[in-house]
Amino acid sequence: MGQSLADTSVPHKTQHALVQLSDRMARGDATTRRWYPEIIRLAGNKEPQLRSMAAWVMGQDSHDNAFHQKLRALVDDPALLVRSNAALALARFGDAAAEQQLRTMLDPFTLNAPQAGTLEFRRKEQEKVQSGTVVARIAANGVRAVDVVSPIAGTVARLAAKDGARVSAGDAIAVISPGESQTFEALRALVLVGTVETLPEVDQFAAGVPGMPERVRQQAVLTAQAIRQRDLESKTPK
Repeated sequence: MGQSLADTSVPHKTQHALVQLSDRMARGDATTRRWYPEIIRLAGNKEPQLRSMAAWVMGQDSHDNAFHQKLRALVDDPALLVRSNAALALARFGDAAAEQQLRTMLDPFTLNAPQAGTLEFRRKEQEKVQSGTVVARIAANGVRAVDVVSPIAGTVARLAAKDGARVSAGDAIAVISPGESQTFEALRALVLVGTVETLPEVDQFAAGVPGMPERVRQQAVLTAQAIRQRDLESKTPK
């Protein structure tokens, strides 16, 4: 465990160690505290995947102040996957700083062109994608072609440009609707930290969204009820 956490030269071994550590923490194994400094160190690793997994692991102990403070920083991480996992973990601390990113997780994600060039789509509208799936490729004279990947799992809701078109850096090229797992987990976390400002997004899923399973609608109903009850209690004189 110690070697795999300290040596990140083989990332999949470090990731496996984090999974094992998370399982032990979830079971209340107090001996895992010896590895907490390593988890925090990995949360600052240059690899987004390791930062993301470290954020997820820190959510297993919602009483550790060092974890809490690190997660508050990670919720503003440059990588979307890191921000999302940090928000899910931060919600377990009851920290409202998680709410904005959780709301973002319910919204479609717009893929923008990282460079100018000729666009070639690799996926079609309504096609499902995973995190890391190549949605398009952009080629330019004298510049290496760049793959545009989806940072989230979901569905290609809309292609925002035509195949073969010339695009500029920053142009929208596709919109990805979040998948079931991301939506469900965000709704579940909002039970803890959601406010009335979040209700329009939550109520949309409570009414039923095409393509989403019944468990997502049911969770949205529970989330909306929890938010409204918390808001009512906050206005009730003690």
